[in-house]
Amino acid sequence: MAIQEWLFGRPLATREEDQQRVGVLAGIPMLGLDALSSAAYGPEAALTLLIPLGAVGIWYLGPITLLIVALLLIVYFSYRQTIAAYPHGGGSYTVARENLGTFSGLLAAGALLIDYVLTVAVGISAGVGALVSALPAAQPYTLWICLAILGLITLVNLRGVRESGVAFLVPTYLFIVTLLAVLAIGLVKTMLAGGEPVPEIPPAPPSPALETATAWILLRAFASGCTAMTGVEAVSNGVMAFREPPVDHARRTLTVIIALLVLMLGGIAYLCQVYEIGATNAEEAGYQSVLSQLVAAVVGKGVFYYVTIGSVIAVLALSANTGFADFPRLCRAIAQDGFLPTGFAHRGRRLVYSQGIFILAILSALLLIAFGGITDRLIPLYAVGAFLAFTMSQAGMVMHWRRVGGRGAGRSILVNGLGAICTAVTLVVVLVSKFVEGAWLTALMVGILIALFYGVRRHYRTVAREVASDEPIDVKDMKPPLALLVVRGWSRVTRKAMRVAVKMAPDVYALHIADDEAGGEELQRRWPALVDAPTREAGLHAIKLVVVPSPFRKLYQPLTDFITELERTHPGRLIAVIVPELVERRWYHYFLHNQTATFLKGYLYFSGMRHVVVVNVPWYAKE
Repeated sequence: MAIQEWLFGRPLATREEDQQRVGVLAGIPMLGLDALSSAAYGPEAALTLLIPLGAVGIWYLGPITLLIVALLLIVYFSYRQTIAAYPHGGGSYTVARENLGTFSGLLAAGALLIDYVLTVAVGISAGVGALVSALPAAQPYTLWICLAILGLITLVNLRGVRESGVAFLVPTYLFIVTLLAVLAIGLVKTMLAGGEPVPEIPPAPPSPALETATAWILLRAFASGCTAMTGVEAVSNGVMAFREPPVDHARRTLTVIIALLVLMLGGIAYLCQVYEIGATNAEEAGYQSVLSQLVAAVVGKGVFYYVTIGSVIAVLALSANTGFADFPRLCRAIAQDGFLPTGFAHRGRRLVYSQGIFILAILSALLLIAFGGITDRLIPLYAVGAFLAFTMSQAGMVMHWRRVGGRGAGRSILVNGLGAICTAVTLVVVLVSKFVEGAWLTALMVGILIALFYGVRRHYRTVAREVASDEPIDVKDMKPPLALLVVRGWSRVTRKAMRVAVKMAPDVYALHIADDEAGGEELQRRWPALVDAPTREAGLHAIKLVVVPSPFRKLYQPLTDFITELERTHPGRLIAVIVPELVERRWYHYFLHNQTATFLKGYLYFSGMRHVVVVNVPWYAKE
């Protein structure tokens, strides 16, 4: 079995696409991991901003979570409408472009692309943060562990859509079951203890209060906690990943994801208050995540603790899969409209958009390296893109219902309008509160991406205008081309290329650029017997050998000079430069050769010499 097939699986035919679609069971791991896993870092992100308030700050988590849950439910009902209205995939880009215009669509697209990159980076870094919390000895290797997990998720996604959902099924449901069990046990213990349960292992004591609660601190905490809402739009983007009927499966999947997320957020917020669990500094020794403290307080540090934390670590790290599921699809949609390179719209051997997967992996790796794999450093960049996309999508849906009309349109306008207003207000809060901390960078990158989109579209249109033609072929005054064969020495490779040159043109020049006199003299000595005599006997024109000395071992300049001279002496003639090339059977054999032919072709392609065409003549090595 070839290593490529072992790593990525056998190639899939286009007709096998339906077999790659998923149901609700696999749809939750594939498209819901980002949303579900945010229950692990959303509350902690809010509590981290409340550390200066000391023990008092913990009690603000409840009201903040209630606001987030209310906003989450509004967005949920809005996206149910979107799934029904856009059964072929109602991502923010599609909805905004069709209903608000091209610029609005690209604004949503730029925001979502950045959000998906951050989803991957934040998810993996949060998972590794949970690992470091349980195993402090791993802290020095945080970044390397992050990059290793990123590589694994990339490989799984390159194997196909269905594989990514099935591969992450066990850790996802283990996470759901164990975390809900911890929350249920904690609630029972709280009720039995009259609201004051005794922790099995006391959490880290809260830091002393350094500030009093202000609107600014609470707004910043709310903005950070809103990271728990990222990933909600993933299902509406990936409707076509579900089996028939896709709308029903997508809606059920979204409902299950939101219901689980609401239970988790509410349970974590309540138990953090009753057990008095706050955040600790992730960059200091002895760091413990909020979930680690919570699980230890409820069930102690036995087997169940490690199973639960292990599932949390796995799901946090694997939540990056949501980005890998939707980023390539979004790139494909943008590319089909001409705003990204067309390669993003082409499916690979496993029916996935491989180019999008590779680009996402590279960008996420760069982000992890730049921020050291620390979640708290990445959080300020997060959520801006998500809420901008939410707002554009909901506003687009309002216009959609106004245009379509019909029964129930008024109710739909109300739902989507409320969603647009709430997410827009939240976007302003998130942007203002996080601007100095890093949100400015996200806003800048969205602007750069929009400029990139328009630049790509402008390029494609320019090229299309340049190459477009309705004129018939012009066959008047056509002259045969000149053939210029680049000769290094006499060999079977040269002999084959020379036969091609003689067949294609009546006038053939053989150019040998000699970096030493001996090589040129040897070729000139053998030329009459090897070339002149056979061509004369066949009644062909003589092949003119030109030896150009190059004492400083330059190749490209002598070649350019000779082609320029041919253009001067043969105006209007096409010059076919024939490049013989040895092709090896084993990829590692290429390291044994200098690849002059490859570089020569590249040089000629980009030289700008309009009367030159390049003809590659390969010679295939037997071993």
